[in-house]
Parts: sequence; C-alpha cells; structure tokens
Amino acid sequence: MRTSKWVLGTYIFIILAGIILALPNIFTKAQLDALPNWLPKKQISLGLDLRGGSYLVLEVDAAALKKDRVRAMLDDARNKLRTERIQAQSVRIAGDSVIVTIADQAQRDRAVTVLKELTAQVAQVGFAAPVSDIDITSADNTIRLTLTDAGMKDRLDNALQQSLEIVRRRVDQVGVAEPSIQRVGSDRIVVQLPGLQDPSQLRALLGSTAKMTFHMVADRNFGDTPPPGISILPDAKNPGQTYPVEDRVALSGERLTDARAAFDPQTNQPIISFRFDNVGARQFAEITSQNVGRPFAIVLDGKVLTAPVIQVPITGGSGQITGNFTVQDTVTTAALLRAGALPAPLTVIEERTVGPDLGGDVIKMGILTGLVGFALVVGFIFVLYGAWGFIANLALALNVILTFGVLSLIGATLTLPGIAAIILGIGFAVDANILINERIREEARKGIGAMAAVDRGFKHAYATIVDANVTHLISTLLLFLFGTGPIRGFAVTMVIGTLISMFTAVTVVRIVMTAIVRRRKMKTIHIEHVVKLVPETTKISFMNARFFGIGVSIFLSIASVILFIHPGLNYGIDFKGGIQVAVTTSKPADLATMRSSLEALGLGEVVLQQAGGDNQVLIRVQRQDGGEEAQTAAVTKVKAAVEQLDAGVKIESSEVVGPKVSQELARSGVLAVILASIAMLLYIWWRFEWHFALGAIATLILDTTKTVGFFALMGLDFNLTAIAALLTMIGYSVNDKVVVYDRMRENLRIHKKMPLREIIDMSINQTLARCIYTSVTIFLAMLPMAIWGGKAVENFALPMLFGVVIATSSSIFIAAPILLLLGTWWEKNHQHRIGSSETPAVKS
Repeated sequence: MRTSKWVLGTYIFIILAGIILALPNIFTKAQLDALPNWLPKKQISLGLDLRGGSYLVLEVDAAALKKDRVRAMLDDARNKLRTERIQAQSVRIAGDSVIVTIADQAQRDRAVTVLKELTAQVAQVGFAAPVSDIDITSADNTIRLTLTDAGMKDRLDNALQQSLEIVRRRVDQVGVAEPSIQRVGSDRIVVQLPGLQDPSQLRALLGSTAKMTFHMVADRNFGDTPPPGISILPDAKNPGQTYPVEDRVALSGERLTDARAAFDPQTNQPIISFRFDNVGARQFAEITSQNVGRPFAIVLDGKVLTAPVIQVPITGGSGQITGNFTVQDTVTTAALLRAGALPAPLTVIEERTVGPDLGGDVIKMGILTGLVGFALVVGFIFVLYGAWGFIANLALALNVILTFGVLSLIGATLTLPGIAAIILGIGFAVDANILINERIREEARKGIGAMAAVDRGFKHAYATIVDANVTHLISTLLLFLFGTGPIRGFAVTMVIGTLISMFTAVTVVRIVMTAIVRRRKMKTIHIEHVVKLVPETTKISFMNARFFGIGVSIFLSIASVILFIHPGLNYGIDFKGGIQVAVTTSKPADLATMRSSLEALGLGEVVLQQAGGDNQVLIRVQRQDGGEEAQTAAVTKVKAAVEQLDAGVKIESSEVVGPKVSQELARSGVLAVILASIAMLLYIWWRFEWHFALGAIATLILDTTKTVGFFALMGLDFNLTAIAALLTMIGYSVNDKVVVYDRMRENLRIHKKMPLREIIDMSINQTLARCIYTSVTIFLAMLPMAIWGGKAVENFALPMLFGVVIATSSSIFIAAPILLLLGTWWEKNHQHRIGSSETPAVKS
C-alpha cells in the first residue's frame, strides 16, 4: 500500500496537466486571448449538431470514372495505331474492354508491341511488385485491352486526391469559414461546413463535375435519329430546348485561366466572363475565324449553357457567356470554372444540416442534464458512504475534468452523443468506487485492521474492475470501428472516460484512503451507510426462484420478438434512407394542411409528427427512387413547400440519407452487435470457464431481445444512436455479470466442497449491494437526460434506463440459474464419465 515519491509525483503531474488542459473550455475566445501565453488555449471543438452547420458525404462515381478511362483507352489506341501506320479493321469498346481487330498476323504482333507502350506500372498495397494498369491479350485476330483491378484502384485513388483538392478550392470560392474536408475510405469525401444552414447551393457546387467544353453546333437536317458524331444535348436553363452538337471537342475547358461573374454593360444582365491561356486563345481565335456565322455551343456537364452565333473572329483570348442567368447562377458557375473540373462526378450520398438555434438548445440541455445527473450521483454516494463518499466524489469530479482535458489534448470534437457519453460515464465511473468500498466494508466486518482492510479491499476489487471494464471497452471499441460521425465521438469519449475512471479509482482513491488511515493512525475502518438501502447481510435463496425467473424472462423475450415482427421497429432514416426535416412554425402547426401540401409533391409516403410543442414538426419522406441524386432533389422541394406555407418557418435541421449509405449503416450496426457478443463470449471463456461464457451469452440474448422489444413498444427511432444504446447496454449487462461471476469464482476456490447452488446464492447475496448501487448511479446519471433531453436523445436515454434495470435483474435471476443448470449438467456428465471408466470389464 506504499507509493514511492516518484510515482506519487507522476500522478500529481498527470492530474495537474489534465486540469490545466481542461481549463480553457470554461473561457470564451476573448478571455482566452487575455490569458498568459504559456497557458494552453486549445478548446474542445463543437460538432455541427451543437454549433449548427452542414455535413455532406460525397462519393466518387467509380462507374463513370471507369467508363471515361475505357473511352480514353479507345482514343489512345486509335491514335497510337494511326501514328504507327497500322491498319485495323475495327477499334471498338466491348463492355469494360477495347477490342482491336487486325487480320494480318504480322501487323497484329506489331500492334501488341506498340499498344504495350500505353500501359503504366502501378504500385500495389504492401510489398507486392508493381503491375500494369492495362492487361493486353491477343487471341485469333483480335487484341483485347482491359483495365486491371490495380489500374482501376490507382485511377480511383488519383481521382479522389484530385477531387479532394478541387472540392477544397470550390468551398473556398464561396467563403465558408473553417471548413473541414477529409478523405474517408477509398472513394468518399466528408465535407463539414460550420454555420452553413442551406447547403443547396454548395451541394450543386460540389456535385457538379464542371467539365466545360466548346463544340460546333450541327445543322438539324436529319430525322429523329442524329447521325454518328452528333449528340442531342439539352439546354441548361430551358429543359424543353435541345441542340444538335458535334461530339468532337473544338476547345477544352482546361484552357480556361479565369472565370468571373459580371454584368453586361449594355443590358445590365448577369453574365460570365472568361479568359483562356495562350494556347487556348490561339485555338479560340482559329475556331471563331473559320466559323463566322455558325452557332458555337458552350457545354457544361452535358448541358448547353449558351449557343451564340459567331459574328466576328475573337482574337483577344477572352469571351462572355450570356443567357437567362440569375446572379446566383453566374456566381456558382464561375466558381466551378475557376476551381477546375472534377475527374469524375461526385454524388452527395448523405447530408445533415443543423440550425444554430437547435445547436444552442442542445448545449444548454447537455449542461443542465449533466449537472443535475452529477449532483444526483454525488448525493447518492454521500448517502451510501457518508464522509468516505467524499473521496469517491473527488475521484468522480477528477474523472470528468480529466476527460475534458484529454479530449482537448487530442483535438476531439464534442457532439450530442459525446455529451451523452460524458453523462453516462459519470454513472460508470462510480462502479469501481462502489466495488472498492463494498470490499473494504466486507474485510472490515471480519475484524481486521484498517490498513489491512484497505489493502485487501483494493486487491480483491482490482481483478473485478479490470474484467468489468474490459467487457465494456470491447463493445465501445466495436462501436467506434463500425460507427460513423457523432457515434464515433460517443465511442471515443466513452473509451477515454472508462480508462480515466480506472486511474482515478485504483490510484487516486487508494492514495487518498491510505493517507487518511495513516495520518489518523486508524486501527479499524468503518465505512457506514448513512441510509441503509440494502441490509448488511442477506441470505436470500435466489435459486429457489430460478425456474420462475427464467420463465418470465423467456416470456418477455418471446413477447419482444412478436413486437419486433408486429408492429416492428420504427427504423430511422439512418437505416431506411430518405429525408427527415425538423421545422419550427411561426404559429401552431396545421398538420393536415402541411400534409396535403407535401403529398402533392408526389414524393411518396409523407409522415408528420409533432416533436415537442405545437409548432415543432418532424417531417419524414420515404426514400426516393432514382438513386442518391433523387434524395437531395426531394429535400429541396420539401423545404420550399414548407416555406411557402409559412414564411416565418425555421428549418431547425434536415437529414438526407441515400439508399447506399442506409444499407451500409444497417449492416454495420448489426455486425457490431454480433461481433461485440462474440468478443465478450471469448473473453469470459478465457477469464472464467466455458459454462460461465455460455451463461452470459444466453442471458445477453434475452436482455438484447427485451431491449429491442422496448424500442418497438415505445415507437422510438431505431437508428445509429439506438445501436449505441444497445451496445452500451450489452457492455453494462456483461459488466454486471462479470462482477457476480468473479465472486463465484473466488468462492469456488475457498469453499471447494460446498454445492454449486449454495455458492451461487452466497455470491449473489455478497454482490447484491454492489449490483443495486451501481445500477442506481447509472440510472440517476441518465434520468435527467431522459426527462429533459427531448427528441434528440430519447432513443438513447430511455433504452439505457430500461437496459440498466433489465441487466441488473438478469444478473441475479437469469444468468446465475443458467450457470447452475450448465454447471449441474456438466458435473453429472463428468461423474458419469468417471463412473464409466472405473467399471471393471465383465469376463466372459
């Protein structure tokens, strides 16, 4: 129990450093600037759900990228064969390949050699040797050029890197402050834009490839079908109007050096002025000189911006794009052209927007519920342990402060689920202190000295604390691996809080308690309850009610499965996809009028739900047909329809989740729950025995089904936040069972001849107080959030309250009886095998 001075000094340094790192979070930006320079000034960043803003996930269109690459391969092959004077019967695209047909064997062999010059070596992951980006094979009289997987992966990686830079330039063009633009995975970009409330302009800006080309307009002297080399392109502003445009690119938009929004000095109409580089200026002059009197189409992303007739040669290297444009059109288009063209289309597959007022309300709610939850837990600990409870409360306060300090140090972003994690962590942090105090009380009741009681209490509690927290960390780490966005923030905060709680409970509390015992020269220690919530010693025969407990549990689980089937879970848009818009109307909302107006848009099923007051409405629209683009188009219609009904309406938040993302999120959520259960099964099997593990998993299945049934019964949104609640509940459920199992294992070693049934009853009675006290602290920590948190957190807080009650009762009435049944069965089997092996052989 002695701590060396250098270890004590290290602990003091860690605590002081944590306090100093957390300190900037209580100051405003102006106050921080006034502080001395040697003090850290790094604050925790607030997520978009707290400060307001837009969150978009863009995906590179790999199919379009591959199509462009194959088309480029076709052009390269034709040019190469033409340059080398190799006559080919045909050069065409077949699927994802380019097929070159050459009848002459010698010419074909030479063509293979020549075409290999088009290939390039691309690196592979790891230490594998580079491979060719194009696979060239020859059979019969054809040569096949196929883009390899490594080549496509390299192309996609380069496209994403290029897109990342172009997106960054485009965002800078519209002047959004402090944007966050990051690559995620192999084909996605996440864009976070604080303060931007209407991302429609930016969505169009980011989703457009901005591939600008100049073409000659052909004569429309053909029937319904245009001849080869001519395409019919729509007008960008007038969908009914089309132009017959030559496929051959007369001049590429890559030659543009500048593009600006301007006004025509004669008509005062918005226009776009542009300028070419030297090569582009020369080409533009040649085209306009040779085609006076012919229309010249300026095409952006497959649509004709304008098609003016060339009146005179333009030799100055600059020009203007005129048309039926608004000022916003010219600003957006000019920004696109300045930033450059994307190598492939980017699709907005997920979009979430939160208004600043809603974010401010969430922060206030988080502070209020956090402080009330903390006060309830502190008061409860004082009721439990009186003056000794102050040490546990000191550790609890340090836990919260150090959590903020570490979050500030690593530059973490605090989100709404992160606030929930801090509040939940307050309840979990007390668990280790309760285990330690209850163990010390047990040792003290045996009549041993104060220091010995503290020493043994910490030693006996240490293994249980580690086992309980490891199971909790398993579920949280899996949540981090399979979660996304704010849910990952929840997982990071929970992991940090759990690790810090082990430090504060096992080190800080131990040092303080031993210091008090030594300073006061205490011979005995008495940690008495101010109010006795559980009798000192209980001798309840829980196993007498084992069949009743298991029967009730199975009945409730079957009922939950029925609820899961009908009426089923209320899946949120995270898993269903679609659109969700939260609005606050200027007067009590007329749901009937709003519903009829939205249904008239032809977007399919529309569900309206009041979310709080009479003027707060949650609008849900089903997933749209037509892929990801259809979702983003629909949300614009919904917002416009609502604003037309009520000019004073406030769009508090909006979410758009495409079908691809929703499928991925649903798959990841289910996988995280399954893997968490398997990982805990293996850990308990390793730390205890196989029947302990099977007992825990059987109970866990029953607990999980009941929680899912609770979601169905209450009609709560089942989304990513619900998965976070489910995984946290699983972690706590196993945590609770580990405490009981650890005491059973200890008693099995001490009372080797005692029947298993009696050992289980004795172990449950010994840990009953801890199970109840820990559950009450977590319940009290989450209760304010469940009451005042509102719609934003109800699908996390309410299931957690239910889950805590279920997990505690199942540890006592279900896990232990299942363990008894498995243990008895194994014992009988074992005895039967021993008896069979000892039976003498019968002589004939």
